Amino acid sequence: MDRPETRFAWNGDVSLAYQVYGAGPTDLVYLQGFCSNVDMNWESPSLSRFLRGLGGLARVIVTDRRGWGCSERFTPGHIPDVDTLTDDILAVLKAARSERASILATYESVIVASLFAATYPERTRSLILVDPQVTRETWGTLDWWDAPDGPERQWFARYARASVTPGGLAAELTSYLHTDIRAVLPTIQVPTLVLVDSDRFYEVLPETGHFVASKIPGARVVEHSSQGGPHFHWYARSEAIVAEVRRVLAEIREEEASFDRILATVLFTDIVDSTKRAADLGDRRWREVVLRHHAAVRSLLARYRGNEIDTAGDGFFASFDGPARAVRCAMAITDAVRSFGIEVRAGLHTGEVERIGDKIGGLAVNIGARVAALAAPSEVLVSQTVRDLMVGSDLTFADRGSHELKGVPGVWGLYAVRPDGERR
Repeated sequence: MDRPETRFAWNGDVSLAYQVYGAGPTDLVYLQGFCSNVDMNWESPSLSRFLRGLGGLARVIVTDRRGWGCSERFTPGHIPDVDTLTDDILAVLKAARSERASILATYESVIVASLFAATYPERTRSLILVDPQVTRETWGTLDWWDAPDGPERQWFARYARASVTPGGLAAELTSYLHTDIRAVLPTIQVPTLVLVDSDRFYEVLPETGHFVASKIPGARVVEHSSQGGPHFHWYARSEAIVAEVRRVLAEIREEEASFDRILATVLFTDIVDSTKRAADLGDRRWREVVLRHHAAVRSLLARYRGNEIDTAGDGFFASFDGPARAVRCAMAITDAVRSFGIEVRAGLHTGEVERIGDKIGGLAVNIGARVAALAAPSEVLVSQTVRDLMVGSDLTFADRGSHELKGVPGVWGLYAVRPDGERR
């Protein structure tokens, strides 16, 4: 994977550096604390391997927060408050065209990430917090390092200096030391995972992570060991953390997929012998008939509160929140189009469907289409599910026997809706 391009979002007159890479099914915002420079991230084999691991899971949006890395710097006398930093995340999400994202935050960035999740739960899919901590002195010297010896150690010292100035760090640290988000943690209502290093390292204490998790409703905490090596998460714990992120994102996708499944009645209609009728009438007259047909169907869908999902040539696919209106709409359509010199067949089924943007899909949709294909001209054919749901209504049904539907398991009982007044 090539290095991603560095771009800039704007919050007022302040520029915020960010990169977007990866092509997963969900968005993941990565907020790296204590050392952050989106350009230099990729110069470390260990950190770049960690970032590429995230890119295999999601569309990743990595950003330098205000004052750090490639984003707008601040002077020690103008430290932004956490509300401003929260607004900065919104600006980056807007620039990256992300409506909702999971947030992975490390070290002191958990403060801003937690406040964002509590304030904007509708924009936050999940929250993953790694090693809440404070910093230490000797910034940007070889005494301030947590990397293997050799080239990585030299890179780390340059990385620290390129992340933030000593004065800016000291001023921001003072600000954070006076920031208390303990009252915010219980208000976080998104799925949360806290990852901690089981090895004690200066101010990085496992107890801190456990405390944070205990205050967030439903949060889980998982410990991994640095195995005696460098503490920063992109070294010994990199693969373990990526695996935990993968698990969280998969769980969220599965959970959200269940939210997008609803019970609906699907209706399919199709003009009978449309090709022959088009040949008989000629292109111009047939186009007029089709336009009148479409107008009539759409008018009746509106009357019976149906939702047009799709049209394919001379057929309609619609959904309803109840079978009774769907069946009556189908009956009205078959009656209305006869005056145009055409007939339609209609098929209906009620089942669980999955919302996919403005569309719906799933096995219930396939069943509805197969039922419609078996309907006779001017017939409204329904599955047994629809018929059973309408027991007690004033509609009657004629048994059309049991059928195997192409691509659908089992044998399905089908029923034709009788015209009003006919006996069952």
